[in-house]
Amino acid sequence: MLNSRKMARLSIVSLRKLFVFFLCLSAVLFLLITLQVVVELGQFERTVHILPPRDLHESGWRHRLHGSGLLASERTSPGGPEGQYPYIVWWSPLTGEIGRLGECGTNKCFFTINRTLYSHPSTQAFLFYGTDFSIESLPLPRREHHQWALFHEESPKNNYKLFHEPVITLFNHTATFSQHSQLPLTSQYLENLEVLTSQTYLVSLNQKNELRKTLAPVVYVQSDCDPPSDRDAYVSELMKHIRVDSYGQCLHNKDLPSHLRDSIAMEEQAFYQILAQYKFILAFENAVCDDYITEKLWRPLKLGVVPVYYGAPNVRQWLPSNSSAVVVDPDEPPEKLALYLKRLDEDDEEYATYLEWKLKREVSNLELVKELKERPWGVQDLTQENYIDVFECMVCSRVWENIDRQKKGLVPKIWQAEGNHLKCPLPRVFDFASGPRKRTSLRGIWTASYEQSKKEARALRHLAERNKNFTVEQYWKEVFTD
Repeated sequence: MLNSRKMARLSIVSLRKLFVFFLCLSAVLFLLITLQVVVELGQFERTVHILPPRDLHESGWRHRLHGSGLLASERTSPGGPEGQYPYIVWWSPLTGEIGRLGECGTNKCFFTINRTLYSHPSTQAFLFYGTDFSIESLPLPRREHHQWALFHEESPKNNYKLFHEPVITLFNHTATFSQHSQLPLTSQYLENLEVLTSQTYLVSLNQKNELRKTLAPVVYVQSDCDPPSDRDAYVSELMKHIRVDSYGQCLHNKDLPSHLRDSIAMEEQAFYQILAQYKFILAFENAVCDDYITEKLWRPLKLGVVPVYYGAPNVRQWLPSNSSAVVVDPDEPPEKLALYLKRLDEDDEEYATYLEWKLKREVSNLELVKELKERPWGVQDLTQENYIDVFECMVCSRVWENIDRQKKGLVPKIWQAEGNHLKCPLPRVFDFASGPRKRTSLRGIWTASYEQSKKEARALRHLAERNKNFTVEQYWKEVFTD
């Protein structure tokens, strides 16, 4: 017995020594590999950054940006030395990448957030993320070959001035939620047709009727209160006429389980299972603009709940079927909507017509089918490019197109954003006597903010057309003398 224990102990000691040996060996190998990577990165930096720029020459690039009034301050030719790649600078960064050589089919461009490359002869384009677009620093003067590209998929409340023609038409290339932009992102919150038709979370109508003993027919989950759409004022009025369980911070009257109260839990399976028990979900966007459609619409459709939708006026173009959502008419009183929802709640046959497409797993909207099949990017799909990469490559390919045209002695092609590439109407404020139960100062600012943004847009346009740097003080002086 004693010998056996000694042998076991010796074995353990030997194993420990062997483990330490392999651990040390792994550490040495890791250090060698890391050193090799650092050396190669250094070589790459020298290759990309220290290549001498091509001599500038007269190339006939004396063309105005159509409708922009921006003339070149210098005559420069696009591109760099033979074998070098054009630089594209994220002026208001969407990514934190200092520099990356991006491959776009047969074309390559160097993407960077390094603003010091503004005056580099190889710099061809500037990319702007709309939410962070700021007048405090713009790449001015804008040279003849400099192209501006805007990526803005978010709500207009994040930067209203972009939504007016004087500013949006400063850009050459656009990727926005509008179906009219050059790279439409309207379906950015919808992965594919399969998640729409999936019945993973579907709760039978019989179960929902049973759950109605403890749950309201309608659920509302919002924590961004009093946005431009004034949804909370509408929902507050609606709650006077029909029961609504409100789990979010806005109009809150019901608690989620403690582990689901954080905003990041809204994609949790347990949260989906709670929502799937309801008959209706109030899917109210934070802004009312054509094509501005978010997860607020797609989530209930995925779960097998009927969305009561208020947002994009053209939402019917994007619904899976003609009878898949109750679309709110803002000109009708909430009381009328409440009566209709009560009728559906009490009439199983009529309610079931809104879920017929789901039960049959059929999307009859051929335009939606076409959009999801033909869009050049994917959502949470490793087999497809994401829309940021596709946006970068759209600009890169167009830069190269003009480089190739120059080599052939042709005039450059001009891309021009149009007013409908990003557009929203004046925010509407509902005129209900009570308003939201919890008023905030935000509710009253959106109309004034929108009107102010029109002046800001005209001022920015005027200063940009001068094609000179300007100060914040000069900008605001221009705004208030409008």
